[in-house]
Amino acid sequence: MLLLRAVLLLLVLPIRGQESETEGPGVVVPLPKGACTGWMAGIPGHPGHNGTPGRDGRDGTSGEKGEKGDPGLVGPKGDTGETGVTGIEGPRGFPGIPGRKGEPGESAYVYRSAFSVGLESRVTVPNVPIRFTKIFYNQQNHYDVTTGKFHCNIPGLYYFSYHITVYLKDVKVSLYKRDKAMLFTYDQYQEKNVDQASGSVLLHLEMGDEVWLQVYGDGDSNGLYADNVNDSTFTGFLLYYDTV
Repeated sequence: MLLLRAVLLLLVLPIRGQESETEGPGVVVPLPKGACTGWMAGIPGHPGHNGTPGRDGRDGTSGEKGEKGDPGLVGPKGDTGETGVTGIEGPRGFPGIPGRKGEPGESAYVYRSAFSVGLESRVTVPNVPIRFTKIFYNQQNHYDVTTGKFHCNIPGLYYFSYHITVYLKDVKVSLYKRDKAMLFTYDQYQEKNVDQASGSVLLHLEMGDEVWLQVYGDGDSNGLYADNVNDSTFTGFLLYYDTV
């Protein structure tokens, strides 16, 4: 360290005869004001402290607009918003194209069963079927003229009725189904007068069931009568057939 200081002193000592410089021949250049002859520079001092920061400068001018960046990633789906108010009904659209033709349906077959017959003879036997032989209608032949019975060929609901002219004797008739009396009618004869007796009923019949009229009781209650101006009739027909 002492050696370094000695070298520095030698470098800064003024050379004798060179206290002044000449600017030219015979012109002496004076030393700088305040300079001491034979002065020696001191050791450099420590660096000073940083000064106080200066004030902010003015904003610079805006630069040119940069290029458009790449699209960002798609964000998560947001919550469903509230339902909006129903709008006004729009105009009616045009008719659509007709659809395909449907499959053929079941045939609309009409089931028929009916008869209407009348009495031709006043001879009636009690407790056996009355034979009505005067045919008004029996196209399906479900009424048997030889037995006086209606034979069921189509199961379903049937309507039966009878209208009897009463003359000379009282009348007691009943309508039978499979050997069981279902309906009774009694009419008392008024002397020297022609009377009428009638009855009607709805019956459900199964295939093979038979229905007929007959006089019940003794032979004194068979006053059924018929002639060219008075009729005694028996009628029946199918209303609804059984689908199952």
